[in-house]
Amino acid sequence: QVQLVESGGGLVQAGGSLRLSCATSGRTSRWYAITWFRQAPGKEREGVSCIGSTSQNTFYAESVKGRFTISRNYATNTVDLQMNSLQPEDTAIYYCATDRNVGAPFCSIVPASMVYWGQGTPVTVSS
Repeated sequence: QVQLVESGGGLVQAGGSLRLSCATSGRTSRWYAITWFRQAPGKEREGVSCIGSTSQNTFYAESVKGRFTISRNYATNTVDLQMNSLQPEDTAIYYCATDRNVGAPFCSIVPASMVYWGQGTPVTVSS
């Protein structure tokens, strides 16, 4: 069983920054590709960013490109999402998830491909 726990959400004014963290459990979890999703009220869950097992490959949705940065720390088994220049439209519950493919160089932003999910952390950006 793999557990993912998000932290770092909160309330921030437009233009501000937040850093989300996804902590994974399990000896091999540091080699999973990890994806950040978000879901705003009344909207479908969307892939925001993901990182492959070796960190060589990352992906960003067009809506966050240039503002968000994903990174991983193998020593602490965490994947962080640095979010800058936040806008009200970034308001959502943010989830991290994994398709549990150990050593996968590439990552996916397809929700149906994910096997394990965290419980989510809320981000609210006020105008």
